[in-house]
Parts: sequence; C-alpha cells; structure tokens
Amino acid sequence: VQLQASGRGLVQAGGSLRLSCAASGRTGVTFGMGWFRQAPGKEREFVAAIIMSSGTPYYTDSVKGRFSISRDNAKNTLYLQMNTLKPEDTAVYYCAAGITYNNFGRYYNRISGYDYWGQGTQVTVSS
Repeated sequence: VQLQASGRGLVQAGGSLRLSCAASGRTGVTFGMGWFRQAPGKEREFVAAIIMSSGTPYYTDSVKGRFSISRDNAKNTLYLQMNTLKPEDTAVYYCAAGITYNNFGRYYNRISGYDYWGQGTQVTVSS
C-alpha cells in the first residue's frame, strides 16, 4: 500500500484546512487508517483514526470537536478536516494504514498499529 498525503498549508489561528491521503496498491487489505503529527522536537503523536468498513472514528482529546476524519472508499482516499486551528496544531501530518484487526484494533492510537506510512505534509498555524 502506498500513501500520498496532500493539503499542506499556512493558515491563521481559527482557520480551517483539509488534508487528503490517497492510497494505492493493495488498498483492499486496509482495515483502518489514521493521522499522526509530529511537531519540531517532539515525538510523533496520534491525531485521529477510522475503521474503513464502518467509518467509526477515533480522536485524541486535543482535537475532538475541531477535527473530523473521513474516508471515501470508492476513491481510496482518507481526509482530515481541521477547523478552529490553533498554533499548537502546527506539525508535519502523516497518514498511515493498518491492515490487521488485531494490530489496528488494539493499537490504533500508536505508531505500532500501522503498517504503511505516507511522506508527511506540513501544516503551519500562525497566531
């Protein structure tokens, strides 16, 4: 599975941005997908995840009510709609895909829950 993230941008605090992640290859084996982010000098952290078949979403507390994860299975594309952005949301955002229920189901909020990663896209929020 190959993942290509897009939607990088510079926005002011309070603004919105939508990230996309196009999947190619053996996308039919993907059980779940997620978004992580990594700010300078910090570890990569979980943002949101979704089960591909049911659309069930999961979020880290800091983005609940502001971010929305969705997928279009026909287009093999994952989205992250980010609203009410804050300067602390500034980071490189990565999309990832997990192919097994046992792994993704238990570890969807951990790096180890994913098998494939995209290249990352920069999001900068100015104050």
